[in-house]
Amino acid sequence: MTPPRTALVIGATGGIGGETAAALVRRGWSVRALTRRERNPNWPPTVEWIPGDAMDAASVARAARGASLIVHAANPPGYRNWPRLVPAMLENTIAAAIAEGARIILPGTIYNFGPDAFPLLSEGSPQHPKSRKGAIRAAMEARLREASTQGAKVLIVRAGDFFGPRPGNSWLSQGMIKPGVPVKAISEPVRNGSGHAWAYLPDVAETMAALMDREDQLEDFDAFHFGGHWFDDGRDFAKAVARAAGDPRLPIRAFPWPLVVALSPLVPLFREMAEMRYLWKEPIRLDNRRLRALLGREPHTPLDEALGETLEGLGCFAGAHDHAPNRRQTLDEGAPQVLHPRHVR
Repeated sequence: MTPPRTALVIGATGGIGGETAAALVRRGWSVRALTRRERNPNWPPTVEWIPGDAMDAASVARAARGASLIVHAANPPGYRNWPRLVPAMLENTIAAAIAEGARIILPGTIYNFGPDAFPLLSEGSPQHPKSRKGAIRAAMEARLREASTQGAKVLIVRAGDFFGPRPGNSWLSQGMIKPGVPVKAISEPVRNGSGHAWAYLPDVAETMAALMDREDQLEDFDAFHFGGHWFDDGRDFAKAVARAAGDPRLPIRAFPWPLVVALSPLVPLFREMAEMRYLWKEPIRLDNRRLRALLGREPHTPLDEALGETLEGLGCFAGAHDHAPNRRQTLDEGAPQVLHPRHVR
């Protein structure tokens, strides 16, 4: 019997890290989670929780021993100390991947790109970001490309704005609604109805796991774009949130961009948000033809279902925390089973 493949997930307690760990378990991987937190009781015993810090090279190297995959999903919370922390964490991951001959997966974003690449982003579009966070993201990818010539392999899957049932940094949970309480109003960051792409985290995670099932077809440095949920009028996403919350008549208000811009010199989070305002001013879509050519389909959970699970996971339904855990937070502890999203495209 072939032993299971081993993956280390750095950032497993975050949104995309947690979903990717779950997707890998469903596909038969042996998963380790490097974390500074206590074990999540909702996770099955098949996930090995390893105490450690992504900033500590020795911790990362020790946790990665024998792994063929390292998922680098670590992000400093609240945009704090990105210039110092992000490159250091990435270097520790790269060093471990080179030592083990492992592949690194980086969940990518559109922050790398500037207006010269809009409105349709391909994997090879020029990266001229307009924000500090975007510049760091572009530098991360450049460093990973270099690492792919030094003994590591790299897979980057870029997607639009994340949303999903696991808590984490996202525009939906940090800028549009208030987690932990029923939705009473929705803030809308899109300007003038510009088109916008949203990515449901379980679908993105399923995509990355599916790509790893075809690793023999990947380049040493490879990148794919995830199409996700596209809205010709970005305001329709806020309407869908209201519908999923159970009241299509919920007030949808313009996001307070003037206030964010005015306070940006004083509040680091607002500074970063203000710098990324340009991403909401014009349509930005990800071209996923290369992904679909390889996989044959893109994992795609219907929008109403995806938003319903997201709001439940964020505690936005009355009594949500008293009910059974979200189906994606409790994994089958028996034989590995691939649980594809409801539809694919």
